[in-house]
Amino acid sequence: MAKVTSEKYISKIKGGIYGLLIGDALGVPYEFHMKEDIPTIDQIEMTPPDGFVRAHSGTAPGTWSDDGAQALCLLDSLLYKGRFDLTDFSDRVLAWYENGLWAVDNRVFDVGIQTSMALSMYKSGGKPEDCGNVRPDGKGNGAIMRVLPLALWHTGTDTELVSDAHKQCLITHGNITNQVCCALYCLIARKLLKGSSFDVSFDSAVQKLRSIYADKPAYLDEFLFRLQPDEPDIWIGKGGGYVVDSLRSAVMIMKAANSYEEAVKQAIALGDDTDTTACITGGIAGVKFGYDDIPSRWLNELRDKDKVNKLINKLIQDISNHAGEKE
Repeated sequence: MAKVTSEKYISKIKGGIYGLLIGDALGVPYEFHMKEDIPTIDQIEMTPPDGFVRAHSGTAPGTWSDDGAQALCLLDSLLYKGRFDLTDFSDRVLAWYENGLWAVDNRVFDVGIQTSMALSMYKSGGKPEDCGNVRPDGKGNGAIMRVLPLALWHTGTDTELVSDAHKQCLITHGNITNQVCCALYCLIARKLLKGSSFDVSFDSAVQKLRSIYADKPAYLDEFLFRLQPDEPDIWIGKGGGYVVDSLRSAVMIMKAANSYEEAVKQAIALGDDTDTTACITGGIAGVKFGYDDIPSRWLNELRDKDKVNKLINKLIQDISNHAGEKE
Protein backbone atom coordinates (compact mmCIF):
# COMPACT_ATOMS: atom_id res chain seq x y z
CA MET A 1 0.00 0.00 0.00
CA ALA A 2 1.30 3.40 -0.96
CA LYS A 3 2.25 5.84 1.74
CA VAL A 4 -0.59 8.18 0.81
CA THR A 5 -3.16 5.52 1.73
CA SER A 6 -1.71 4.67 5.13
CA GLU A 7 -4.16 3.99 7.95
CA LYS A 8 -3.43 7.41 9.43
CA TYR A 9 -4.17 9.11 6.12
CA ILE A 10 -7.41 7.20 5.68
CA SER A 11 -8.38 8.15 9.23
CA LYS A 12 -7.91 11.81 8.30
CA ILE A 13 -10.03 11.39 5.16
CA LYS A 14 -12.84 9.69 7.07
CA GLY A 15 -12.44 12.16 9.91
CA GLY A 16 -12.93 15.05 7.51
CA ILE A 17 -16.15 13.73 5.97
CA TYR A 18 -17.67 12.50 9.21
CA GLY A 19 -16.32 15.53 11.03
CA LEU A 20 -18.26 17.96 8.86
CA LEU A 21 -21.44 15.87 8.90
CA ILE A 22 -21.45 15.41 12.66
CA GLY A 23 -20.58 19.04 13.28
CA ASP A 24 -23.48 20.03 11.06
CA ALA A 25 -25.94 17.62 12.71
CA LEU A 26 -24.77 18.53 16.21
CA GLY A 27 -25.31 22.22 15.50
CA VAL A 28 -28.76 21.96 13.89
CA PRO A 29 -30.91 22.19 17.05
CA TYR A 30 -28.92 25.15 18.41
CA GLU A 31 -29.12 27.33 15.29
CA PHE A 32 -30.37 30.93 15.59
CA HIS A 33 -29.84 31.02 19.37
CA MET A 34 -27.73 33.75 20.90
CA LYS A 35 -24.46 32.80 22.53
CA GLU A 36 -25.93 33.48 25.96
CA ASP A 37 -28.74 31.00 25.36
CA ILE A 38 -26.60 28.03 24.31
CA PRO A 39 -26.34 25.27 26.96
CA THR A 40 -23.07 24.80 28.77
CA ILE A 41 -20.32 22.91 26.96
CA ASP A 42 -20.97 19.66 28.83
CA GLN A 43 -24.65 19.77 27.82
CA ILE A 44 -24.11 20.24 24.08
CA GLU A 45 -25.21 16.97 22.49
CA MET A 46 -27.25 15.79 19.49
CA THR A 47 -30.32 16.02 21.76
CA PRO A 48 -30.24 19.29 23.74
CA PRO A 49 -31.09 19.30 27.45
CA ASP A 50 -34.72 19.38 28.59
CA GLY A 51 -36.25 22.82 28.35
CA PHE A 52 -34.06 24.03 25.50
CA VAL A 53 -36.16 25.29 22.57
CA ARG A 54 -34.72 23.46 19.57
CA ALA A 55 -34.41 25.03 16.16
CA HIS A 56 -35.93 22.82 13.46
CA SER A 57 -37.95 20.96 16.07
CA GLY A 58 -39.41 18.62 13.44
CA THR A 59 -35.94 17.36 12.52
CA ALA A 60 -34.73 14.22 14.26
CA PRO A 61 -31.43 14.37 16.20
CA GLY A 62 -28.43 13.26 14.16
CA THR A 63 -29.67 14.82 10.90
CA TRP A 64 -27.29 16.89 8.79
CA SER A 65 -28.66 19.93 6.98
CA ASP A 66 -27.97 21.67 3.67
CA ASP A 67 -24.29 21.96 4.61
CA GLY A 68 -23.67 18.23 4.73
CA ALA A 69 -25.94 17.42 1.80
CA GLN A 70 -24.16 19.85 -0.53
CA ALA A 71 -20.75 18.56 0.60
CA LEU A 72 -21.84 15.03 -0.32
CA CYS A 73 -23.16 16.31 -3.66
CA LEU A 74 -19.69 17.73 -4.32
CA LEU A 75 -17.93 14.51 -3.36
CA ASP A 76 -20.35 12.43 -5.43
CA SER A 77 -19.72 14.65 -8.45
CA LEU A 78 -15.94 14.50 -8.08
CA LEU A 79 -15.95 10.71 -7.88
CA TYR A 80 -18.32 10.36 -10.82
CA LYS A 81 -16.57 12.79 -13.16
CA GLY A 82 -12.97 12.30 -12.00
CA ARG A 83 -12.51 16.07 -11.99
CA PHE A 84 -14.38 19.15 -10.87
CA ASP A 85 -17.20 19.76 -13.35
CA LEU A 86 -19.27 22.84 -12.55
CA THR A 87 -22.31 21.74 -14.56
CA ASP A 88 -22.43 18.26 -13.04
CA PHE A 89 -21.98 19.66 -9.54
CA SER A 90 -24.64 22.31 -10.17
CA ASP A 91 -27.05 19.65 -11.41
CA ARG A 92 -26.54 17.68 -8.20
CA VAL A 93 -27.04 20.72 -5.99
CA LEU A 94 -30.26 21.46 -7.87
CA ALA A 95 -31.30 17.82 -7.38
CA TRP A 96 -30.68 18.28 -3.67
CA TYR A 97 -32.78 21.44 -3.61
CA GLU A 98 -35.70 19.92 -5.53
CA ASN A 99 -35.59 16.24 -4.59
CA GLY A 100 -33.41 15.93 -1.50
CA LEU A 101 -30.37 14.31 -3.11
CA TRP A 102 -27.96 13.37 -0.28
CA ALA A 103 -30.31 14.88 2.31
CA VAL A 104 -31.34 12.62 5.20
CA ASP A 105 -34.77 11.16 4.36
CA ASN A 106 -34.52 13.23 1.15
CA ARG A 107 -35.89 16.10 3.22
CA VAL A 108 -34.57 19.60 2.56
CA PHE A 109 -34.70 22.25 5.26
CA ASP A 110 -32.83 25.41 6.26
CA VAL A 111 -32.08 26.67 2.75
CA GLY A 112 -30.33 30.04 2.58
CA ILE A 113 -31.87 32.92 0.62
CA GLN A 114 -28.84 33.28 -1.63
CA THR A 115 -28.81 29.56 -2.42
CA SER A 116 -32.54 29.51 -3.15
CA MET A 117 -32.31 32.48 -5.50
CA ALA A 118 -29.25 31.12 -7.31
CA LEU A 119 -30.73 27.67 -7.86
CA SER A 120 -34.01 29.14 -9.06
CA MET A 121 -32.00 31.12 -11.60
CA TYR A 122 -30.15 27.94 -12.63
CA LYS A 123 -33.39 26.00 -13.05
CA SER A 124 -34.68 28.81 -15.28
CA GLY A 125 -31.71 28.40 -17.62
CA GLY A 126 -29.05 30.56 -16.05
CA LYS A 127 -25.42 29.63 -16.60
CA PRO A 128 -23.92 28.04 -13.47
CA GLU A 129 -20.96 30.42 -13.51
CA ASP A 130 -23.40 33.35 -13.29
CA CYS A 131 -26.00 32.10 -10.82
CA GLY A 132 -23.91 32.69 -7.71
CA ASN A 133 -23.90 36.40 -8.49
CA VAL A 134 -27.69 36.67 -8.44
CA ARG A 135 -26.93 38.88 -5.44
CA PRO A 136 -23.48 40.23 -6.44
CA ASP A 137 -22.50 41.25 -2.92
CA GLY A 138 -23.67 37.97 -1.33
CA LYS A 139 -20.96 36.86 1.09
CA GLY A 140 -22.65 34.14 3.11
CA ASN A 141 -20.95 30.90 4.12
CA GLY A 142 -22.89 28.64 1.74
CA ALA A 143 -19.87 27.66 -0.35
CA ILE A 144 -17.21 27.19 2.32
CA MET A 145 -19.50 24.86 4.30
CA ARG A 146 -19.39 22.27 1.48
CA VAL A 147 -15.91 22.64 -0.02
CA LEU A 148 -13.86 20.26 2.16
CA PRO A 149 -14.40 17.11 0.01
CA LEU A 150 -12.57 18.91 -2.80
CA ALA A 151 -9.42 19.19 -0.68
CA LEU A 152 -9.68 15.57 0.49
CA TRP A 153 -10.11 14.23 -3.06
CA HIS A 154 -7.81 16.54 -5.02
CA THR A 155 -4.47 15.21 -6.33
CA GLY A 156 -3.49 18.23 -8.42
CA THR A 157 -1.18 21.11 -7.58
CA ASP A 158 -2.01 23.72 -4.98
CA THR A 159 -2.76 26.15 -7.80
CA GLU A 160 -5.20 23.69 -9.37
CA LEU A 161 -6.85 23.07 -6.01
CA VAL A 162 -7.31 26.81 -5.49
CA SER A 163 -8.79 27.19 -8.97
CA ASP A 164 -11.33 24.43 -8.33
CA ALA A 165 -12.13 25.87 -4.90
CA HIS A 166 -12.99 29.13 -6.67
CA LYS A 167 -15.14 27.38 -9.28
CA GLN A 168 -17.26 25.38 -6.86
CA CYS A 169 -18.46 28.67 -5.36
CA LEU A 170 -19.94 29.92 -8.60
CA ILE A 171 -23.29 28.14 -8.66
CA THR A 172 -24.51 29.73 -5.42
CA HIS A 173 -21.91 32.12 -3.94
CA GLY A 174 -19.82 33.64 -6.70
CA ASN A 175 -18.50 36.73 -4.92
CA ILE A 176 -14.69 36.86 -4.86
CA THR A 177 -14.67 36.98 -1.05
CA ASN A 178 -16.27 33.53 -0.95
CA GLN A 179 -13.75 32.21 -3.47
CA VAL A 180 -10.76 33.44 -1.48
CA CYS A 181 -12.08 32.00 1.79
CA CYS A 182 -12.73 28.61 0.19
CA ALA A 183 -9.25 28.58 -1.32
CA LEU A 184 -7.54 29.27 2.01
CA TYR A 185 -9.69 26.67 3.79
CA CYS A 186 -8.76 24.02 1.21
CA LEU A 187 -5.04 24.75 1.50
CA ILE A 188 -5.26 24.46 5.30
CA ALA A 189 -7.00 21.10 4.96
CA ARG A 190 -4.39 19.86 2.48
CA LYS A 191 -1.58 20.64 4.92
CA LEU A 192 -3.46 18.96 7.77
CA LEU A 193 -3.82 15.85 5.61
CA LYS A 194 -0.05 15.69 5.39
CA GLY A 195 0.22 15.64 9.18
CA SER A 196 1.25 19.21 9.95
CA SER A 197 0.05 20.93 13.12
CA PHE A 198 -2.77 23.39 12.73
CA ASP A 199 -0.57 26.45 13.21
CA VAL A 200 1.94 25.23 10.64
CA SER A 201 -0.87 24.29 8.23
CA PHE A 202 -2.49 27.68 8.61
CA ASP A 203 0.71 29.71 8.21
CA SER A 204 1.78 27.61 5.23
CA ALA A 205 -1.62 28.01 3.58
CA VAL A 206 -1.54 31.79 3.98
CA GLN A 207 1.90 32.03 2.38
CA LYS A 208 1.01 29.61 -0.41
CA LEU A 209 -2.17 31.52 -1.28
CA ARG A 210 -0.24 34.79 -1.28
CA SER A 211 2.16 33.22 -3.79
CA ILE A 212 -0.61 31.81 -5.99
CA TYR A 213 -2.35 35.19 -6.05
CA ALA A 214 0.85 37.07 -6.88
CA ASP A 215 -0.16 37.34 -10.56
CA LYS A 216 -3.88 37.72 -9.80
CA PRO A 217 -4.17 41.32 -8.51
CA ALA A 218 -7.91 41.25 -7.84
CA TYR A 219 -7.62 38.08 -5.75
CA LEU A 220 -4.51 39.26 -3.94
CA ASP A 221 -6.15 42.57 -3.08
CA GLU A 222 -9.24 40.78 -1.80
CA PHE A 223 -7.14 38.37 0.24
CA LEU A 224 -5.10 41.11 1.88
CA PHE A 225 -7.91 43.64 2.32
CA ARG A 226 -10.82 41.40 3.33
CA LEU A 227 -9.07 38.68 5.30
CA GLN A 228 -6.14 40.78 6.59
CA PRO A 229 -4.09 37.63 7.16
CA ASP A 230 -1.07 39.45 8.55
CA GLU A 231 -2.96 41.09 11.41
CA PRO A 232 -2.08 39.10 14.58
CA ASP A 233 -5.43 39.53 16.33
CA ILE A 234 -7.71 39.29 13.29
CA TRP A 235 -8.49 35.57 13.55
CA ILE A 236 -11.37 35.92 15.98
CA GLY A 237 -14.90 34.94 14.97
CA LYS A 238 -18.40 35.24 16.35
CA GLY A 239 -20.10 32.28 14.69
CA GLY A 240 -22.07 34.35 12.19
CA GLY A 241 -23.10 33.63 8.62
CA TYR A 242 -20.65 36.04 6.92
CA VAL A 243 -18.06 33.85 5.19
CA VAL A 244 -15.05 35.70 6.61
CA ASP A 245 -16.44 35.44 10.13
CA SER A 246 -17.11 31.73 9.60
CA LEU A 247 -13.53 31.14 8.53
CA ARG A 248 -12.15 33.24 11.36
CA SER A 249 -14.31 31.34 13.85
CA ALA A 250 -12.95 28.01 12.66
CA VAL A 251 -9.35 29.22 12.72
CA MET A 252 -9.76 30.73 16.19
CA ILE A 253 -11.15 27.47 17.55
CA MET A 254 -8.62 25.21 15.85
CA LYS A 255 -5.69 27.21 17.15
CA ALA A 256 -6.67 26.17 20.69
CA ALA A 257 -8.60 22.89 20.33
CA ASN A 258 -7.11 19.67 21.67
CA SER A 259 -9.76 17.30 20.33
CA TYR A 260 -12.55 16.98 17.80
CA GLU A 261 -15.19 17.15 20.51
CA GLU A 262 -13.73 20.32 21.99
CA ALA A 263 -13.59 21.97 18.58
CA VAL A 264 -17.21 21.39 17.55
CA LYS A 265 -18.61 22.21 20.97
CA GLN A 266 -16.69 25.49 20.98
CA ALA A 267 -18.14 26.23 17.53
CA ILE A 268 -21.70 25.69 18.77
CA ALA A 269 -21.02 27.68 21.94
CA LEU A 270 -20.58 30.78 19.75
CA GLY A 271 -24.30 30.65 18.95
CA ASP A 272 -25.98 32.04 15.81
CA ASP A 273 -25.12 29.93 12.73
CA THR A 274 -24.22 26.91 14.85
CA ASP A 275 -24.66 24.14 12.30
CA THR A 276 -22.49 25.77 9.67
CA THR A 277 -19.79 26.98 12.06
CA ALA A 278 -19.59 23.47 13.53
CA CYS A 279 -19.59 21.94 10.04
CA ILE A 280 -16.71 24.13 8.84
CA THR A 281 -14.77 23.66 12.07
CA GLY A 282 -15.67 19.97 12.39
CA GLY A 283 -14.39 19.18 8.93
CA ILE A 284 -10.85 20.38 9.54
CA ALA A 285 -10.94 19.12 13.14
CA GLY A 286 -11.78 15.69 11.77
CA VAL A 287 -8.79 15.91 9.43
CA LYS A 288 -6.52 17.15 12.20
CA PHE A 289 -7.48 14.64 14.89
CA GLY A 290 -8.65 11.73 12.73
CA TYR A 291 -11.74 9.55 12.62
CA ASP A 292 -10.93 7.70 15.84
CA ASP A 293 -11.07 10.93 17.82
CA ILE A 294 -14.72 11.53 16.91
CA PRO A 295 -16.87 10.38 19.86
CA SER A 296 -18.53 7.04 19.13
CA ARG A 297 -21.82 8.25 20.61
CA TRP A 298 -22.07 10.89 17.89
CA LEU A 299 -21.11 8.45 15.15
CA ASN A 300 -23.82 6.10 16.41
CA GLU A 301 -26.41 8.89 16.47
CA LEU A 302 -25.64 10.18 12.97
CA ARG A 303 -28.36 9.11 10.57
CA ASP A 304 -27.94 7.64 7.07
CA LYS A 305 -24.41 6.40 7.76
CA ASP A 306 -24.74 3.51 5.30
CA LYS A 307 -24.88 5.71 2.23
CA VAL A 308 -22.09 7.92 3.60
CA ASN A 309 -19.89 4.87 4.13
CA LYS A 310 -20.40 3.80 0.52
CA LEU A 311 -19.30 7.20 -0.73
CA ILE A 312 -16.29 7.29 1.60
CA ASN A 313 -15.24 3.82 0.43
CA LYS A 314 -15.36 5.06 -3.16
CA LEU A 315 -13.23 8.05 -2.17
CA ILE A 316 -10.63 5.86 -0.46
CA GLN A 317 -10.53 3.54 -3.46
CA ASP A 318 -10.11 6.49 -5.78
CA ILE A 319 -7.22 7.82 -3.66
CA SER A 320 -5.62 4.37 -3.59
CA ASN A 321 -5.87 4.11 -7.37
CA HIS A 322 -4.17 7.48 -7.80
CA ALA A 323 -1.47 6.43 -5.36
CA GLY A 324 -0.86 3.25 -7.34
CA GLU A 325 -0.53 5.22 -10.57
CA LYS A 326 2.22 7.35 -8.97
CA GLU A 327 4.29 4.41 -7.76
